[in-house]
Amino acid sequence: MNTGKTLIALVLFYIPALFTQQAAGQQNVKARELDSIIISNMDQSGMVGVGAAVIVNKQVVWMKGYGYADQEKKIPFTPNTIMNIASISKTFTGVCVMKAQEEGKLSLDEDINTYLPFKVINPNFPDEKITLRHLGTHTSGITDREPIYSNAYHYGGDSPESLGDFLKNYFDPKGKYYSSGNFLNQRPGTYWEYSNIATALAGYIVEQVTGEPLNEYSKNHIFKPLGMMNTGWFQTEIDLSKYSTHYDKQGDSLKVIPFYGLPTYPDGGVRTSVSELSQYFIALLNGGVYNGHHMLKQSTIERMQKLQFTAINKPENINPLTKNEGLFWTTKDGGTKIGYGGTDPGVKTEMLSDLSREVAVILFTNTSLNRKDLLKYYFKGIFDELFKYGYFVRDNKI
Repeated sequence: MNTGKTLIALVLFYIPALFTQQAAGQQNVKARELDSIIISNMDQSGMVGVGAAVIVNKQVVWMKGYGYADQEKKIPFTPNTIMNIASISKTFTGVCVMKAQEEGKLSLDEDINTYLPFKVINPNFPDEKITLRHLGTHTSGITDREPIYSNAYHYGGDSPESLGDFLKNYFDPKGKYYSSGNFLNQRPGTYWEYSNIATALAGYIVEQVTGEPLNEYSKNHIFKPLGMMNTGWFQTEIDLSKYSTHYDKQGDSLKVIPFYGLPTYPDGGVRTSVSELSQYFIALLNGGVYNGHHMLKQSTIERMQKLQFTAINKPENINPLTKNEGLFWTTKDGGTKIGYGGTDPGVKTEMLSDLSREVAVILFTNTSLNRKDLLKYYFKGIFDELFKYGYFVRDNKI
């Protein structure tokens, strides 16, 4: 018997296993450290519930919930807890726009008035067309005029005002919300200003060209194909036993925010969980595919995510190196991350990936804080630690 060869074979067999065990042990240590940081930030800030997921190379490698979905009833916040996700919803509207384009029902560069039952005309530039590309990059010149937009929030349930009625009243010169102040004094495509109502208008165009309400079109082309069976746009579509209470932390006071909805629901109305949003985000990062199920063609996903601003073709107030836009898809963190985030009463969410699509993070909290700097500091502190954990898993090939 050749003892030397046998020993070499045994060493070659066991060394990879030892490295794997060591890496797994280190991962457990990192996960415990992550738990400690998240809990500490929640305690110091007053966040009631937090849910998060880390995605590495298009796979969920970590997912967890902390605190409460309902503090009074002691219902824990889990990855399956449903809550409003605010402006991350805009990406769902964007997918629907791109799906309608795939089906040949609209063009990104056609005048939007081609598709609408009323006219949308910037009175400062009446001969300039507004396009879906403008709507999707926040360069349409449409602005969210206050207090009209804020007053549209309906507390107590879904909004009784329809999307179409609100938009007609906002854009029709005879409408009760109409004003020249609904538009910037900037030519479409030349100036960046974030606009919720512009996204709502894009969602309404999808309804007009497909003949389906946006919530049903989303269900047929996103939610069902990706297995997002607990996701919807309206309170009436959600299992309320899984739905989080939303909170407002003001000093030592913690107030419950009633359920609410908006007539402009395509700008922020999706209600889902960390778990199901992870499935959707993986599809966005993976050429439109999750678990073998297709949401969009890869070429369509690439068009949606292609950054639109360049050094010679950009809004006058944007530096493309630090801020850029795809179609209903944006860069953040100084241009180092891509995806979307959202803020609404009782809601702060992020769904972001690094530019390589190798490491991605989803983070929810069901609590508004009285000082934005506190939320920014503690929420971002958790967010940054989640990314560090993702890079550790990636680099150690766990």
